[in-house]
Amino acid sequence: MKFKTLTLLLIVLVAVPVSAQDTLSDANRDAIHTVLQEQEEAWNRADIPAFMEGYWKSDQLVFVGSGGVVSGWEATRDRYLKNYPDAAAMGQLRFEIIRMQQVGPGVAQVLGKFILDRSDETLSGYFTLVWKKFDEGWRIVSDHTSSANP
Repeated sequence: MKFKTLTLLLIVLVAVPVSAQDTLSDANRDAIHTVLQEQEEAWNRADIPAFMEGYWKSDQLVFVGSGGVVSGWEATRDRYLKNYPDAAAMGQLRFEIIRMQQVGPGVAQVLGKFILDRSDETLSGYFTLVWKKFDEGWRIVSDHTSSANP
């Protein structure tokens, strides 16, 4: 009987921190939403430097897309500048958030969908973003984006 009680207590103690860890405060949720909204607005006015403000300015930033792995803030910016040279190529972007959760202290994960409307086509796909909270606010430290289009 003692063993069952101890086991149950251990399960409760282990489970509580895990579920509490998944809860992102409203303030942190709002802060991440704000950065994403600022990124949408920057993209839609063809301002890649402003769009990049949502990313961690570090050589340790990781971007994974159809072209493979890109390491570092500058390399990620250069990739965007090369692949989206003008407003027509950039089109109009919008994000749809599917799930947002805290995965550790000061670390969050956002799963979402992007829709990119251009004059001749609409592209879409999904992204998983890992965010870290820094003194200057929440920044993307890892971005894995995949197109849903063939």
